[in-house]
Amino acid sequence: MEAYAAAAQVYGGGLILARIGALVMLMPGVGEQAVPPRIRLAFAFLMALILAPLTAQNVTVPETMGDVGAQVIREVLIGLTIGMILRLFLSALATAGEVVAIQTTLGFAQTANPMAAQPSPTLSTFLSLLGVVLVVTTDLHHMFLGAMANSYDLFPLDKASVPVGDAATLAVRTVGASFALGIQLSAPVIVFSLIFNLAAGLVGRVMPQFQIYFVSSPLAVIFGLSIFALSLGIIGMVWVGAYREMLLVFAGGGN
Repeated sequence: MEAYAAAAQVYGGGLILARIGALVMLMPGVGEQAVPPRIRLAFAFLMALILAPLTAQNVTVPETMGDVGAQVIREVLIGLTIGMILRLFLSALATAGEVVAIQTTLGFAQTANPMAAQPSPTLSTFLSLLGVVLVVTTDLHHMFLGAMANSYDLFPLDKASVPVGDAATLAVRTVGASFALGIQLSAPVIVFSLIFNLAAGLVGRVMPQFQIYFVSSPLAVIFGLSIFALSLGIIGMVWVGAYREMLLVFAGGGN
């Protein structure tokens, strides 16, 4: 038994590390900016060591550096595509937070978002952080590991082409589905805001001398946040269910 790795084994492990490293960089939870880069790199390296004996058995070293670079770029693109789609679905919660903040007149209440480069509305930041917490507490991060392993069934190492068209179509569908889901999650507050504004406008027309703005603004914040708090459990359950269905596409349970 040889005590060292062959060139093909080292090359196959490097290809796996390129894909897994790119995926981990964007994966919710581990890929957050608050996680030290060494932790992310160590996690990607550990996953590459685990997956290499299973997925890199028939890998051969190309004869030219151009072919080597093309394969490495292909693996990085595949990892970035999967990680980006997993990350995009979190925007449903951010969209819901933005809508709720606007409807409750809290859109200008900005706070630092640890998952974004720029500040965002406080409710949007809260829901984004809640999404990461739900991913971990409901064991959806286990499906991330399944998606890593199953990605080599969807996109084997021995294929030379990059599914750019399919990836773009899936990304567009994910963006559309996440936006629609964000509107659905914020629907209770939207309905309340519509009824409340109609009632406030009617009162303002009936009683022109009444300072309706100074009365309605605090009430909109109080009642809007109350409805948001009451619907928070449903928001989490609906989002987790939709995210699990999306993960099944990559983890091997989708059609």
